[in-house]
Amino acid sequence: MTGAQPEGFRSGFACFVGRPNAGKSTLTNALVGEKIAITSSRPQTTRHAIRGIVHRPDAQIVLVDTPGLHRPRTLLGSRLNDLVRETWSEVDVVGFCVPADEKVGKGDRFIAEELRRIAAHTPVVAVVTKTDTARPEQVAERLTEVSALMEFTEVVPTSARSGFQVSLLSDLLVGLLPEGPQLYPDGDLTDEPTDVLVAELVREAALEGVRDELPHSIAVVVEETIEKKNLLEIYAIIYVERSSQKGIVIGKGGARLKQVGSDARRQIEKLLGTRVHLDLHVKIAEDWQRDPKQLRKLGF
Repeated sequence: MTGAQPEGFRSGFACFVGRPNAGKSTLTNALVGEKIAITSSRPQTTRHAIRGIVHRPDAQIVLVDTPGLHRPRTLLGSRLNDLVRETWSEVDVVGFCVPADEKVGKGDRFIAEELRRIAAHTPVVAVVTKTDTARPEQVAERLTEVSALMEFTEVVPTSARSGFQVSLLSDLLVGLLPEGPQLYPDGDLTDEPTDVLVAELVREAALEGVRDELPHSIAVVVEETIEKKNLLEIYAIIYVERSSQKGIVIGKGGARLKQVGSDARRQIEKLLGTRVHLDLHVKIAEDWQRDPKQLRKLGF
């Protein structure tokens, strides 16, 4: 921990919610300043409420990055939704993310309906994300549509990629936190176990460029890590639900799995600051998303 904190120091928890692929993870990474949440163009990429810690001279924001709230079709989907609701009942401020380049739709209205229930006791900030991908008139249209959904504490357009108004959003969130001491030591970026972060980075690499049916079907478990001099050996298993999916992940002559391994290894080395040997295997766990026993085994 740091020494004496300035008068009026604020600290607390904030979470971003929104339909899948609304830019929540990218925004979390932009505010923290490091990659701690995985991002992908595939919906339903995030499966864990990963915390990112924003350190400022006047405050500390602990960001909880939740999975996208959606109408569930599987037991996994229901559990992810429960995780979202549980998270936002415990935080100090909620950021509702809506992408600037897509019209407000049923999914957004579904979430706003849920958020109205907590707005009486928890401030809700509307964040119009991805403004760098939309024309000015689209951004204006989105702000109008979002403002009509419910009574928000603040409405702010932002772009995590270009940095537009990211610091303003940080200021707004801080202003809604209670006064209190620092919750985590300086330098800590997340409280997630290393195994979880490593598994998420492997899953992100496995999701890149694959067909639409795969995102929900991939789970990654780190079986073992062995520390050696100047090298960390990581043994992980990528689980899929069917043998056809196993073929997609491995690729012709193992080429795709090799690519996944080298992409993930680069990100893991960057995250951990050490050389990594990554050993990946692909296994089938049939219909694991619908099986309570297998969900538990895979960490859900």
